[in-house]
Amino acid sequence: MTEQSSVHTHRRRHHWRRDLVELAALFTAVAVADAVANTVAHGPEGPELLLLSAATLLATAGFHTWWSRRHSHAPPVPASDTGATARAADSGSALWRMRTTVRDEPGSLATLCGAFAQARVDILTLQTHPLAEGTVDEFLLRVPASLQPAELTRTVADAGGSETWLERADPHDLVDAPTRVLNLATRTALDAAELPLALRQLLGRCTIRSRPAKSLAGSGLAGSPAGDGTPPVEGVLEETVMRLRDPSGGVISIERPYLPFTPTEFARARALVELDARLGPRIPHRSDVLTLPEGNEITVRRAGTGDLAEARAMHERCSADTLAQRYHGPVADADRYLDHLLSPRFGRTLAARAGSGRLVALGHLLWDGDETEIALLVEDEWQRRGVGSELLRRLVELAREARCESVYVVTRSANTGMVAAMRGLGLPLDYQIEEGTLVITARLAPLPEPAAAALPVPAPHAGS
Repeated sequence: MTEQSSVHTHRRRHHWRRDLVELAALFTAVAVADAVANTVAHGPEGPELLLLSAATLLATAGFHTWWSRRHSHAPPVPASDTGATARAADSGSALWRMRTTVRDEPGSLATLCGAFAQARVDILTLQTHPLAEGTVDEFLLRVPASLQPAELTRTVADAGGSETWLERADPHDLVDAPTRVLNLATRTALDAAELPLALRQLLGRCTIRSRPAKSLAGSGLAGSPAGDGTPPVEGVLEETVMRLRDPSGGVISIERPYLPFTPTEFARARALVELDARLGPRIPHRSDVLTLPEGNEITVRRAGTGDLAEARAMHERCSADTLAQRYHGPVADADRYLDHLLSPRFGRTLAARAGSGRLVALGHLLWDGDETEIALLVEDEWQRRGVGSELLRRLVELAREARCESVYVVTRSANTGMVAAMRGLGLPLDYQIEEGTLVITARLAPLPEPAAAALPVPAPHAGS
């Protein structure tokens, strides 16, 4: 009722203004006509001219009436349409990321965009991924909340799209693709350990694994013409798997089973890996000086392969029991793990040094496929002084920044120090015990960032 009343009021005000203008024009015309009539009547052939002027005025008025009716203003929006628009605005909208394949023909994209317009779907960003046959179009869409994913997929199918896939997006995804890639390149340039994380940000939810060229036993890994497990320099793309040569040796394997990679994505990933190769090994040089409860100071900073010699020296100072709790295997093999652990490709390592500069503890955050492991080694002399707890807290923060959903530690069930340190985090913990081995998993609260909240929502294929 309110909407209808406002529309009718608006129309009445409009007609009164128009009537007043026409009335003023009429009085003006009468005055002018009277003046002309007086002038003509007192001159020769006055009556004839007066009749001609009257006929001209009548013809002009008739033409004006016909013209006004033919070119009148468009009628106001019906109250029902106004109400529907208001309800759509009140119900809000949702952001979706969509991929669909269209024919590589003129007008294919225009047809798809027209279908979006009919469904009141707003296109915020668009990227194209050319294929040998057809083109993959990637959209960021603002969709009315009332439009269900299945309806949106059917709309795309009717417009010629196929192999359509949807996932929920976030307002932070509004950053355009070039800016996003430049930000990822900057992160990679500052820290070699960022490469796996940058690839995951670039390609979405995927599993990234780094495999060394040789196993810990020294044997080569099969799977390449060279026999050492490494792909060609240009890499290999196989539908949902891409393999790239790791600049530090070995293979970076990226899998995304739910969505095939496009040649465009493969080229972007390869360019990011090439940047990492050209810059060489690098880690941030920031360090923090901390005071332990007993008053001693330690320095915590990132560690890398350059700290290999000091890490081996610390192994020699550790007892066999300490090494066994950390590596869960023969103590003699402990040194062989260090190359892998200190490589930035497999995670991040924090080193704690005493005031004298001697390395006294190592903390590792290791990328394990879709999971993340934390491992600690503290020299016997520095145990139960808070060093391990400090490293653990910092590693958890690094995992949270990397948008990990959880972290886990593997230790002996008798390692009460590690159990106490995990409980001290104040996080929800899960425990699994098997044959004396204890696995403690901590679930991390996500940061307020898009990648932590945007979970893919499967949608049916366009042909279904």
